[in-house]
Amino acid sequence: MKIAIATKDFTAVSGHAGQTRQWLVYDLSNHRSNQLLPAPVRVDLEKEQVLHVFDDSGPHPLDGIDIVVCASAGDGFIRHMKKRRAEVLLTGETDPAVAITRILAGEALPDPRFDITTSLCKLRDLFSRH
Repeated sequence: MKIAIATKDFTAVSGHAGQTRQWLVYDLSNHRSNQLLPAPVRVDLEKEQVLHVFDDSGPHPLDGIDIVVCASAGDGFIRHMKKRRAEVLLTGETDPAVAITRILAGEALPDPRFDITTSLCKLRDLFSRH
């Protein structure tokens, strides 16, 4: 299983996932519960690779992700990720390491905080190609 966490400068869980450029990717394919978490791979997307504008015409650095964790995402982003076979989890947790630890422990993530930009994204998503 691979989990990608949208971040601000690789330090805090970011909202507006469709516009996020810095991602931490945890490959948990060989992870066992009694082991330390593997170090995440830092993925810094180019402007044309940002998922809100990426046209899916070729490979993407986040291909193969099973779960996306972010603070906010519009419906268009969620639909786009579903087409890419990834589930989107929204959270109010700001620490990526805590978020991944809670997911692996089977614990619920804290609810996302209110973000006015999410409302604006929902309006924009009405006209999205995703």
